[in-house]
Amino acid sequence: MTPREQPAGTVVSIWRYPVKSMQGEEIDGAAITERGVLGDRAYALLDRETGHIASAKHPGKWGALLACRAAFAEPPRPSAPPPPLWITLPDGAVISSAQPDVDRALSRALGRDVALVSRAPESPRREADRSPVDGAAAPTTIVEEPMALAAPAGTFFDVAALHVLTTATLDRLRELHPSGRIEAPRFRPNLVVATAPGERRFVENGWLGHALTIAPEVRLDIIDPCPRCVVPTLAQGALPRDPGVLRALAQHNAVASATLAPGVMLPAVAGAYAAVRREGAIRRGAAVRLEAAPLSPPR
Repeated sequence: MTPREQPAGTVVSIWRYPVKSMQGEEIDGAAITERGVLGDRAYALLDRETGHIASAKHPGKWGALLACRAAFAEPPRPSAPPPPLWITLPDGAVISSAQPDVDRALSRALGRDVALVSRAPESPRREADRSPVDGAAAPTTIVEEPMALAAPAGTFFDVAALHVLTTATLDRLRELHPSGRIEAPRFRPNLVVATAPGERRFVENGWLGHALTIAPEVRLDIIDPCPRCVVPTLAQGALPRDPGVLRALAQHNAVASATLAPGVMLPAVAGAYAAVRREGAIRRGAAVRLEAAPLSPPR
């Protein structure tokens, strides 16, 4: 550890989501590339009618995606095409991405004409529910938005290549919303970092503009807070629907955007977005260190 670094915690969970907006898989270790966890969001569904990328951020149209689960048939390899998938559908049926009728099976399960794709459109867009997050009575507001705002071109990420969440934030939410089931998969992080025992703050807010080093090769720049949409409130896997999660965040953790919309207050924040500045491999249990000095502004 250098004098510029201080302990931040330990990686306790690593997640990748092979298909955008489907449930993913927890893994013991991963290669971290400029595109995040290797294999993360390697695939997505393309809505043939609109040309948009299917996203559970529009649950009225794509909520069933969160009832699907995707897992790689074999580990992904750097610089190789993504391997085939096993996809568990909402009715429990399991299909392979390699079967010739996979698009037909997915379309039938989701009620829309879709294609499973591994190459993003030149300017990917999605639809999202941007209704008020504080529970105020208002008509549902669906907007069309660009994707991959701070991620490498040609990816299916909404904003950035990595999403980091701490156990401190989860514990703080459990205090604020004791009737809810506050578990990491509800928030779809890539990395869950266990912070000091008893820590119950939104720790990631203090990491903005700093860098994390992990294991010791990987370096992440913490670039912006992660504002929450409707997705954490939706049923997914064994987790029930819970609008109270979003209301608790809206009341207790609004944070100013650091880089994507400087100075704009982002409501209902939990976790942070990160950009990969140095690639490498990480495993569960790896030490996480925070650079004490803020990042130098880009020239």
